[in-house]
Amino acid sequence: MATIPRPVRAADRSHAVVIGAGLAGLTAARALADAYERVTVLDRDTLPADPAPRRGVPQSRQLHVLLARGAQALEELFPGFLEELLAAGATRADTQGEAHWYLDGHLLRPAHSGVISYGASRPQVEHHVRARVAALPGVTIREGTEVLGPVTTPDRGRVTGIRVRPRAKDTKDTKDTKDTEEETIPADLLVDASGRGSRAPVWLEELGYPRPRQTRVRADVVYVTRHFRREPHHIGGRSGVALVPFPGLPRGGAIVSEREDRFAVVLFGLLGEEPPADEAGMLAYAESLPGPDVAEVLRTAEPLNEPVRMRYPASARHHYEKLDRHLGGFLVTGDALCSFNPTYGQGMTAAAQQAIVLRALLARDRDTGGLPRRFFRAAAKVVDTPWLLAAGGDLRFPEAEGRRGPADGLLDRYLTRYRAAASADPVLGRTFLSVAHMLQPPTRLMSPGHVLRVLRAPRRAGGPVGAES
Repeated sequence: MATIPRPVRAADRSHAVVIGAGLAGLTAARALADAYERVTVLDRDTLPADPAPRRGVPQSRQLHVLLARGAQALEELFPGFLEELLAAGATRADTQGEAHWYLDGHLLRPAHSGVISYGASRPQVEHHVRARVAALPGVTIREGTEVLGPVTTPDRGRVTGIRVRPRAKDTKDTKDTKDTEEETIPADLLVDASGRGSRAPVWLEELGYPRPRQTRVRADVVYVTRHFRREPHHIGGRSGVALVPFPGLPRGGAIVSEREDRFAVVLFGLLGEEPPADEAGMLAYAESLPGPDVAEVLRTAEPLNEPVRMRYPASARHHYEKLDRHLGGFLVTGDALCSFNPTYGQGMTAAAQQAIVLRALLARDRDTGGLPRRFFRAAAKVVDTPWLLAAGGDLRFPEAEGRRGPADGLLDRYLTRYRAAASADPVLGRTFLSVAHMLQPPTRLMSPGHVLRVLRAPRRAGGPVGAES
């Protein structure tokens, strides 16, 4: 990979502040560390010393997978990261060759693809990234800190700092919070990576700036994750399984090997389908899916913890790139910029890619005056692909709420045939997974050679669902 030159620090690159010590905030801090003398990362939580779920990342108890493009991005930001993750117990798998994929009920034909994903819990990934960031010169991670809002120049043209106070402990006595004095932390650049609950649109409006336009796709996803002991005989020794919902069956499931001896299993439903969280109910739900793999694990594996449920109403994209005025020295990244239906597994990858974009911009141009406009335009291009995949997948369901284009129906009919054809043609399967893992653009699915393969395939390609390879 190309090495990005270390930038010469400009006069206004003394101190950068990042709101949020999740993956988006940590990778942003990595990008900033090369360009700023000091970087401070603020988080409301008391951060765990070891890999563990935390309140500020409620999805941390759910199944996660590091997509191939996300793995590449984290390795680029933190050389040696993937070997470190594997040494800590994470797993590595060829997505097509070592996992079963069910698309529209068809079993994708297994074959070696070279599309490599990594199985690890979200706390494990975040723990190793946080340790790397904390070790960087000039970087401070400040926990237990509540962010109140930005401070600006008198003309409200540029950020000069951020108002904070220590967060009160979880107690019925609120006196601690009320009596704590506020503090203003000076900042030349403020990056909001606080997640879906970001107050950036409110702050901008209070400062006289327009709110960014928002695009939403509502699919009402509910998902339940439970962990099980993994044994060699489970799911034929494969590393994972994905059963993707489709119109007519708005429910799915997945298995990911987080460690050699541990599975994470998730059941999810869309648009009113809610997987139960009791043992018998989960098994019955899994048995209704197109393939037998998830039900097999629920029926035969030893559970390691209790099921955890989470609800995700809608994907939301905030179009900061469309604003005609930007607050100087203020950026938004990660889920605060765009959050995706979590069943597509794109969040960590998109956040790391945005950090790479930020690092490249800071290395290329010492003038930070126009940084917000340049960053938001570049970040929008990063977001375009995962948004197209997630929003397009959800809008296949007629009940999903969101704007559809005039060509969507034609494209959906083609992709429906594509998924069926991929059950017999491993080349189609490999390209599908390369796109899903953000290694290739979605247009690759419609290249002339692929269109020909799809049209030549039998209408109902592939063997019976659940058949062994």
